[in-house]
Amino acid sequence: MSYQDEEEQVGSFPKDFGYGDFEHESDGNRTSDDKPRILLMGLRRSGKSSIQKVVFHKMSPNETLFLESTNKIVKDDINNNSFVQFQIWDFPGQIDFFDPTFDSDMIFGGCGALVFVIDAQDDYVEALTKLNQTVTKAHKVNPRIKFEVFIHKVDGVSDDFKMESQRDIHSRATDDLIDAGLEGVHLNFHLTSIYDHSIFEAFSKVVQKLIPQLAALENLLNLFIHNSGIEKAFLFDVVSKIYIATDATPVDMQSYELCCDMIDVVIDLSCIYGSRDNPDVPAFDNQSSSIIKMNNSTVLYLREVNKFLALVCIIREESFSRQGVIDYNFLCFREAITQVFELRFKHQKLEAIEQDSDTMEDLRDFGRGDVISSMKRFQD
Repeated sequence: MSYQDEEEQVGSFPKDFGYGDFEHESDGNRTSDDKPRILLMGLRRSGKSSIQKVVFHKMSPNETLFLESTNKIVKDDINNNSFVQFQIWDFPGQIDFFDPTFDSDMIFGGCGALVFVIDAQDDYVEALTKLNQTVTKAHKVNPRIKFEVFIHKVDGVSDDFKMESQRDIHSRATDDLIDAGLEGVHLNFHLTSIYDHSIFEAFSKVVQKLIPQLAALENLLNLFIHNSGIEKAFLFDVVSKIYIATDATPVDMQSYELCCDMIDVVIDLSCIYGSRDNPDVPAFDNQSSSIIKMNNSTVLYLREVNKFLALVCIIREESFSRQGVIDYNFLCFREAITQVFELRFKHQKLEAIEQDSDTMEDLRDFGRGDVISSMKRFQD
């Protein structure tokens, strides 16, 4: 079996709501080959394709039971906004690194992150052997790859089983790397299931590592919540419901699930009532916003940032009495985000002309210039 480039197989969203070019930029100078890649690897039937379909193609978890086993490399191009642009390559479980047709330099050379999926409910000895082979080969070609291990299919098992499985897999995988002389390679472990929000949270952390402007986004969110009396804020990719940035306070799984559910409510109601006259108009647009008051003195606050990004906040009811300040600070936040987009766009145009390392460093250390003026406008 050849592992060279195969025909791309990409699922589809509803016509009026899915991935596409961000309205501010077509990103025409950036080809698919230039985008960072996330590789999905693991043994057969470990759940790789199910993860991809559920997270990025809105497939119901129950429908994944009918997916056929992957027998060739499946490429999926994710291009929904300036921050989340990458490819996902889903690899067949029976892939052989020693096959002469397997081009390691091509596969791992442009890879940003490698996600290895392990079925926690199966005997994972063979999976750990495969993980060690994969990490060894990939690190040799590209030492900058981020390695993520999804301990998958943990739905329906006890918390004790989850913790014990994670501890055992972590210990064995780490020992195998030390034996292979790769003490410096760091593996990140995540407990995941497609039947809850854990898979979305895990993929959020993977995608964030591919965003050079992550520190800038987090700083903006920290300023926003500090000056607005907000408990927690997430910057969501609306289509996939992964969050591309959040503030410095710890992420509580229950809060994250609540924010995801709010996005579902807004999209569903918008699809029913928001586009009655023109079905071709996207359900999520610059008029999208929502306020939901909970019965525990908490308010959920959602505002559209751009075509595919939404800010979702959790606010105490007493703090929401200053809604005017929150609304004003959000406008400042959105303006700053727009400037980050513009800076990214300008950089990509420069990069297409020449490789300018100083510009890239300025982009990563973002926090000066015009955007600072927007950040200073946040009101207490």
